[in-house]
Amino acid sequence: MENREDDELPFPDVGVSKPMAKFVRQPSRANRLTKTDSLVGQIILSPAEKVHFLLGGDSQFDDSIQVHPLFCELEELTVSPTGEMEWSEAARWVKFEEAVEIGGARWSKPRVASLTLHSIFELRSIISKGVVLLDCNAASLDGIFNQAVGKIADEQKLDATLKDEIVSLLLHKHRHLHELRKDLPLMADKKLQARRPSVPSRSLITSSSSARFPSSPSSAGFLTDYSDDVPKKNKAFMRKLPPGAESAVLLVGEYEGLERPVSAFIRLTNPQVFGDLIEVDVPTKFIFFHIGPVGSSEANKEVGRSLATMLVDEVFHEVVYRSKNRENLLAGVDEFIDNVTALPPGEWDPDILLEPPNNVPSQESRKKPEPLQLEHVDLDKEELEYLQSQGLVRTGRIFGGLINDIKRKAPWYLSDFTDAFHVQSIASITFLYFASLSPIITFGGLLGDATEDRLAAIESLIGGCLCGLIFSLFSGQPLSLLNATGPVLVFETILYNFCKVNDFYYLTVRFWVGAWMGLIMLILCALDISAWVCFITRFTEENFALLIASVYVYKAVENIIKIYHKYPMSPPDVMNITGDCFCTPSGGNFTGGNFTGGALNWTGMAANECSMLYNGTVEGTGCLEEQTPYEPNVFLMSVLLASFTFWLCVKLKHFKHELYFSYKVRCLISDFSVFICIVSMTALDWASGIATPKLSVPATITPTWPERGWTVPIFHENVPVWLMIACSVPAALATILLFLDQQITSVIVNRKDNLLKKGCGYHLDLFVLAFLVVLMGYCGLPWHVAGTVICLNHVDSLRKESETAAPGDKPKFFGIREQRVTHLFIFILVGLSSFMTSVLKYIPMPVLYGVFMYMGTAPLSEMDFYHRIKLFFMPAKYQPDHIYIRKIPLKRIHIFTLVQLVCFALLWVVKMTDAISICFPLMLIIMIFVRKSLDNFYTKDELRAIDAVIPPFKQKKDRKSMDFEEPMNTPDAKSKAKMNISEELNKSGVWTHLTQGVDNLRSRNGQFQLVPTQEPKMSSGTYTAL
Repeated sequence: MENREDDELPFPDVGVSKPMAKFVRQPSRANRLTKTDSLVGQIILSPAEKVHFLLGGDSQFDDSIQVHPLFCELEELTVSPTGEMEWSEAARWVKFEEAVEIGGARWSKPRVASLTLHSIFELRSIISKGVVLLDCNAASLDGIFNQAVGKIADEQKLDATLKDEIVSLLLHKHRHLHELRKDLPLMADKKLQARRPSVPSRSLITSSSSARFPSSPSSAGFLTDYSDDVPKKNKAFMRKLPPGAESAVLLVGEYEGLERPVSAFIRLTNPQVFGDLIEVDVPTKFIFFHIGPVGSSEANKEVGRSLATMLVDEVFHEVVYRSKNRENLLAGVDEFIDNVTALPPGEWDPDILLEPPNNVPSQESRKKPEPLQLEHVDLDKEELEYLQSQGLVRTGRIFGGLINDIKRKAPWYLSDFTDAFHVQSIASITFLYFASLSPIITFGGLLGDATEDRLAAIESLIGGCLCGLIFSLFSGQPLSLLNATGPVLVFETILYNFCKVNDFYYLTVRFWVGAWMGLIMLILCALDISAWVCFITRFTEENFALLIASVYVYKAVENIIKIYHKYPMSPPDVMNITGDCFCTPSGGNFTGGNFTGGALNWTGMAANECSMLYNGTVEGTGCLEEQTPYEPNVFLMSVLLASFTFWLCVKLKHFKHELYFSYKVRCLISDFSVFICIVSMTALDWASGIATPKLSVPATITPTWPERGWTVPIFHENVPVWLMIACSVPAALATILLFLDQQITSVIVNRKDNLLKKGCGYHLDLFVLAFLVVLMGYCGLPWHVAGTVICLNHVDSLRKESETAAPGDKPKFFGIREQRVTHLFIFILVGLSSFMTSVLKYIPMPVLYGVFMYMGTAPLSEMDFYHRIKLFFMPAKYQPDHIYIRKIPLKRIHIFTLVQLVCFALLWVVKMTDAISICFPLMLIIMIFVRKSLDNFYTKDELRAIDAVIPPFKQKKDRKSMDFEEPMNTPDAKSKAKMNISEELNKSGVWTHLTQGVDNLRSRNGQFQLVPTQEPKMSSGTYTAL
């Protein structure tokens, strides 16, 4: 076997040494093959196996070959209105097909190419029996075509005159659509119509070639040497091509001097730019021409379309770069045919354009052999390895998780700043600044009411700024934005009331609670307790996220309703007021007006107007309690501002998927959507002149309560020592509250769907949070923790998508722009807000309420829970193609969703009930056990599809893989499961019929039917391949 020559193998480049051992079971010594045996009869590789070897499975794999993206251009031979022949652009491919629409003088919409099986089979026949040059070193088109046509002439016995005519035909001028449209914009339509494919006569070839080409074609240079025209490249289209792209040009047509088709496939060793050969300024790597006798124009075009479609196919595209001989190319064609889907002619109209899909399946399985026994793949081990990579498995060492987080994040620290240099970061800062500022101020106002100004708006503002700056610089996951939360407000209220009743000094007690919280968090960090967040699956994540999102929408609507109560649409009913009210001036008499002396009847009037107009005071039983003037349009304007802001945010955020403007402009509008909405709605409010409620930011940086400073006394006479120790009890409850809020939000941010590349930092986040809790307690500032909704919107605002998209191709999601700069600058601006009151005071609060409604609804599209709720009201035929719908019966999906809905309802009741809202974190722990109980009713495969598998409570850091004997991947085993397309095609007589004569080729409405001379193995060519 070792002495056998490669020529005897069906796929000589592969060899039969080590790689072939995967496919061939070694025979016994008695039955071992000798040199004279036919090895071909023993080893038959399928096209897919040949492609696997060629693309990396072979020991002879040449890693030095660079595979570039391809731009393909199909050109037809036409006769211009002046009587000259030229190659006119007919179609082009970057990923999807675009055809020239003759009547409209424009490109068609990108579409998925629909090919006839006949054209694919004919292309295979051309590659199998035609001229294939895979290492052409010629430096000019003249040399390339002379070399190819010379080989064709030798094989087909063409005379010298016909050979020169074909070369001259191939060297004619090339015209592209963008040139015609620029030359004669008003006459482009007629000019294009005049260039429909025509049959060039031999006299036209002779006269044209003698006028255009030198007497010695072999000495000719580039195509532009023959023309006075300067090639005009399509610079605008260059932006659609990926970097490093090369090109393939396909020339098809018909010529009356031919009796048989002439074809050649050429791959150049050194790609070059050949003048006006193609419309873009990229080097040409592949050239294909196929010219047939009269009557074969449409068939030749279909062959060209088939090859162009294959060249942009992800697998064949790589095969054609790495092929070393004709057999390799045929393997690529057969593998393509093996994966083609055919549509019957009577059930589909080939003239219908197939829109490019939103998501194209991965083709990696075509490039690499699939393992036979997938059931032996240890998914539990893979999940455990993923948890280890995320730091969610306890190390067994003190602070082991924290040390691993620091090692994981340290190499990325510099890039956390450099990766932010993008306009998207500016858009994220402008959006999240307003989204963070308003809740902080609102929270501060509520906290001031609850603590009698011990902690208020300015303290909340400074606390948010300090926490944001420190967390952005030192945290493990800077995408998590800190914010004030409702449970923290409830805890602060309970703590203050306790201190007030027992005459304890609130701020010192609060410091000791914070100190104990910091110590407990430090202990949790040392023991790697953050690893327990691996028990939080999408079941708990989405319940929590949907709850917080719903609270955002609920609070926004509630605040708008409060505007109605403060500014009613109708004036107060004076008739229902019992008693009178009088406005008495401060000096005893009115100055100005129609009244002098005494008091003015002020019944039914706003009390503050007495002070504003007459510097007086109101007295009487009929005075209105409401101290604001009657404004009939404030509520209506507030509703309009909130509604328009919400609607405009949604529309502009999705503007990148619209059909207007260029993609870069659409992305810019989408990224700055919230900022545009705030500015435009503020301008509308200012133009209306209606006194809507405005954003109120503290103008001075001084403590709200005059009896306190910016630090808190650690010891106080009203705080006994035993109370300092007893503060550990409420601190434990507050720690659970902050720990779960922080870590659940981090789990949502770090989920696999976001494609984060820099790793997580759960332990490092908790360590930084422990420091911040102590610092905020010492400074007398509110505690902040990661806010779920604001973090989700932060992540969404930093989504990275491909900037260069081929026509028809959808932008690809590459992950999140992971960096610290947006977090840092957001809270720098929050801290500077007190110095920007002259601008911020114009922003209406209803506009911010509209932004909150948008923030609450934006994450819904990414929640499986939300989509499963919609399934209750959706007929089966309209249900989307989700993985869990394929793998789980619909009834069991509904049961899972109902359990999740009941849990959501319980969380809502606890969250919105002030008396028990502090127990909200404990309810989240209960959710984890509820989800764990579902393991008894659903299989692991079902849970992986609809949620995730909760790891066992006792995990080992490492586990040995299962040992099992992998069966031999033999050709016999393969053949039983799947036929060999190459072997079957070689048995068929179709290839002999395709080249025996073009009279057998008939065109019927754009579809081609094969009329064989003998009884065919394949009865019809009317199926359309996709």
